[in-house]
This record gives sequence, structure tokens and C-alpha cells, in this order.
Amino acid sequence: MQTSELLQSYLVDANTWDEMYSDASVREQYKKAIEFMQQLSVDELNKKEELAKRLFMSQGITFTVYSSGEGIEKIFPFDIIPRIITAAEWDFIEKGIKQRLKALNLFLKDIYSSQFIIKDGVMPADMIYSCPHYLREMHNFPVPYDIYIHISGIDLIRNNDGSFYILEDNLRTPSGVSYMLENREITKRIFPDLLPQNNVRSVTEYPTILHRNLVSLSPRQNKNPTIVLLTPGIYNSAYFEHTTLARLMGVELVEGSDLVVDNHKVYMKTTSGLQQVDVIYRRVDDDFLDPLVFDANSRLGVAGIMSAYRKGNVAIVNAVGNGVADDKAIYTFVPAMIRYYLNEEPILKNVPTYQLGKDEEREHVFKNITEMVIKKTNESGGYGMLMGSAATEEEITKYKAEVLLDPRQFIAQPIISLSSAPCYMDGKLQPRRIDLRPYALCGPGGIEIVPGGLTRVALKEGSLIVNSSQGGGSKDTWVLAH
Repeated sequence: MQTSELLQSYLVDANTWDEMYSDASVREQYKKAIEFMQQLSVDELNKKEELAKRLFMSQGITFTVYSSGEGIEKIFPFDIIPRIITAAEWDFIEKGIKQRLKALNLFLKDIYSSQFIIKDGVMPADMIYSCPHYLREMHNFPVPYDIYIHISGIDLIRNNDGSFYILEDNLRTPSGVSYMLENREITKRIFPDLLPQNNVRSVTEYPTILHRNLVSLSPRQNKNPTIVLLTPGIYNSAYFEHTTLARLMGVELVEGSDLVVDNHKVYMKTTSGLQQVDVIYRRVDDDFLDPLVFDANSRLGVAGIMSAYRKGNVAIVNAVGNGVADDKAIYTFVPAMIRYYLNEEPILKNVPTYQLGKDEEREHVFKNITEMVIKKTNESGGYGMLMGSAATEEEITKYKAEVLLDPRQFIAQPIISLSSAPCYMDGKLQPRRIDLRPYALCGPGGIEIVPGGLTRVALKEGSLIVNSSQGGGSKDTWVLAH
């Protein structure tokens, strides 16, 4: 069977925006790639899929699923058909994300200093103070260059009318960028001619831009500052990513026990004695960063690191305390932040969101619960979520009771359809739902967004859940140059 027959089996749901197919024809941006696929037999495509799996396995590209009980590491499922974004679509996405991050960064500076947004009545004070990630320790804290969000992963989805929506902002320790880089490397191996033929923009500059930004944050004005990547260790679900980024940037990968603070300076233990550290790219959450300030039982952080940070002797990336800006209840205020701080209309829309701390909104959500997805405001990875359309009566009753214990910590959104894209499964092209996480890097020179990102795929038919921790996979994301 030739691949042209594969297209005949590609059945798109009429109520879903499909990235490749429109009105029974292939969209312009997909034509070259699909023509190329049509020249290959199913046997050849199967071999390419098999090669991709072997490459992932041999390079140890894995992640951890804590709930599966199957040992700790799994290969990250990869689909060989790329997701393709036009130059015009990318231009729109890029402008929208830059605008959003500017506002979010100004918001963090404001609520940790003058709090004008509260004084001017744009946001209620209790919204901030009830957020578990609002850290009083960061109040009037001198953050270098006033940059709080150095690295962000902004999750975008596309509704059935084709318009992009922001699903959530990841501003603490966003993960997944190593999969964006590895997916591209695998595509180069299995389809070496396709990328240049399609004028696909490169994503490989990410580690270089990140490293340049980290160097620019060094408090000591030396040419080669000491930069480390602080990992919680091998049992963390993103440990593969930590090792990859440290290797690609040429910086030391360290755990908390490798660092020590003396006289408000951070040092790394080395075979030739202590070496002062200038910049820490940390993948350890706020709570565990400094046992003297936060969780006293933490073995992952470094005692005294916050005092070194406050004295300006070390830069920490991302800034501590960012969690207040990506709390899912605060998310509802981002369009208002954009208007307030930038005096602009939001370019990218929010998904309509209900705050369950408000009685009338909670009532509406409970009445229409089968059309809603309810999320905890501070969970990630798809954990602690209720998909109303797929839940049993018993699950709904139990979840409602949990919500009523602390309604502020929950939000609800109507179930959005998510666009679909072609995936190669069982020798056929099949539509599966996707989202997109572009990665933005902010340094003293401004915000740069690598053209691409991580496209996550809900591999189960009909599923809307794309998180790797919930059984999703990913695909290479192509942004065309023109």
C-alpha cells in the first residue's frame, strides 16, 4: 500500500480544526512533506518509525511516570510526522507571547514591591495573598535587571475555529525543551532532506541563547563566570533534560550537596577546592531551595543560598517567587495585566476560566460539570484534574467535596476541542489532538523565542490529555521561514 492511500483513511472530525487538512484538501504548508511521504511505502515508513524509537532508546531520551508502577523510566513516545506552522502564524504567536511575558514580568516586579495593581483595584489583594506561591521573602528583593522570568514555556492550544488560545503559563521551572531539541535531531536523522526542502527554521540555538543570557547575569564582571545547573537528582522526572542542557551549554550539573554557602557566597566543591558560583540555573522548586528559609527538611537545596541571592553575590534563574504569576487563578487576570501595565489589548486570548472561589462561578460550573475541566491552581503535569465529560457520578461527587474544602485552589474551563494533526499509527495517518509549548528566553537584551517548541500529542484516540505524565507523546514542530 502506498502512502497516497494513507490519506484516504485520514478521517477528520468536522468539529475539529485540523492542522493538515481543510475542506478535503491538504493545507499549503503540509503539501511538500505529504508529497514526500507519498513516495515512501508503508514498509519504509515503519522502518523510519522503528529507527526513531531505537535512537530515543539508545540516547536515553526518557521521562518518569510516577503513577504507573512500572519502574521509573519510559521512552518518550515520538510521532514521525512533523507539526507545521506557517511563518505568519508564528509571527502572531511570537508577538502574543512577548506581550504576555512583558506584562507578567511587570506584574511580578509590582506585587513584590509597590503593588499598584492592587491599589488601583485591578486585582483583589486576597487573590495574591491566598496564593501558596506568593513569597513574602521576595518583597522588595533586588532581582538583577528586574527580570523574574528568564525561561518560560507558554502552553497554546487551537480551538475549532482555528484561533490560538493560551492554556497556561509555566514560569517556574518549565520542562520539555530537551524533547524539542531531540525531536529535531531525530527528524534530521530519519528525514535528512525534508528540513532544507521546506525552509524549516532552526531550534538548535536554544542552549546558546540560554547560556549567553546566563553569562550576562553574572554579578562578577569576569569573562568566564561559573554557571551551574542545579538538579534535584536522578529521580526527578526531567533528569534527562537537566543532563542534556548542562552538556549542551558546557556547564556543571550539580545537586544541592555539591554546593556550599560561606560568607553569603555560593561555592561549588571541586577536586581542587571550592570554586565560587556566579549563576545558578535551578531546576529545584522554591520550597526546597533553601532549608533555612523554606522547607527545613529539604535535602535538595543549599542552606544559605537565599542570603547569597539577596546580597547579589549569585544570580538565580528563574527568580524565586514566580509561582504567583503562573497560579491558574491568577491566569484569569493576565488580560487585565496586559491592559494595565502595557496599555494594549491582548494579542493571544485566554481560555474562558471560572474561579471556584467565587460562589456564582462555582455554582455555574457545578451545574455544567460534564462540559468542564476542573484543575487545581498549582498542580502541573495533568495531575489533580477532573475531565467532566469522562468522569463517573461517583468521581464527580468526590471531586466536588474536595473543591468545597478550599475553592480558591481550583479553576474550571469549558472543555476546548484542541486542534488535531496527522500522526503515523499502525501504518496509517490518523488525527490526534495536540497543543504547543514554545520556549521564551528573556535576558537583558530582551525576549527571544526559539521558532518551534514542543508539540505534545494525545496518543489515545479521542483523548484531549497531552501530558507525558498522562500517556501523551510529542512530535517535531516546524516553523517555516516564509
